[in-house]
Amino acid sequence: MKLILASDYTFLLKYGYNLTGIPKDQMKIGYVNTAIQVEDDKDKEFIDKAKNTIRENGYNFDEINIAGKNEEELRNFFKDKNVIHIDGGNTFYLLKIIKETGFDKIIKDLLNDNIVYIGTSAGAYVMCPTIEVSDWSPSNDEKFGLSDFFALNYVPFVLRVHYKEKYEELVKEKIKTLKYPLRILRDGQGVFCEDGKCRFIGDEAEVKI
Repeated sequence: MKLILASDYTFLLKYGYNLTGIPKDQMKIGYVNTAIQVEDDKDKEFIDKAKNTIRENGYNFDEINIAGKNEEELRNFFKDKNVIHIDGGNTFYLLKIIKETGFDKIIKDLLNDNIVYIGTSAGAYVMCPTIEVSDWSPSNDEKFGLSDFFALNYVPFVLRVHYKEKYEELVKEKIKTLKYPLRILRDGQGVFCEDGKCRFIGDEAEVKI
């Protein structure tokens, strides 16, 4: 099982896609854009720019919004894919839809079939035991009625993505309540997990708090 969890798409272009072990011309990416559907225009423009940059670098993908889809539709979409990429946006909405559609069970089956998982931002958060770190944002993201923050639990730690030094004091305070180890990622950094072993990858040193 291969999991590539990143703060943003720049990590994928420099490291992440190579970590899949799949040649570019053989990569069939199923791109889940659900989390961005409820965000503002500025965030949507950022994601559109990221997707265009990925395409310009020669990577092709088919997009899907899993909201409102049934199991047959979802399984049919991914039947010819060898990579699943869940991108960023509102983590609470994403987890809510994953649970409502039963996509959590489909992800499990896809991983058991050796599909490679890529998660950026919200897509990385949902693979942790909980998404509680998403609630540390001063922007006070809409929760969409989600009160259970327990997530998919594929890694034994929680993540803080898009980290900048200005968040240091907030993280120091919030970390006191965590039940799980925290790993911190700046943009351009990620964690690669293979068969249960995870390692940090990035140009700068991993932030330790």
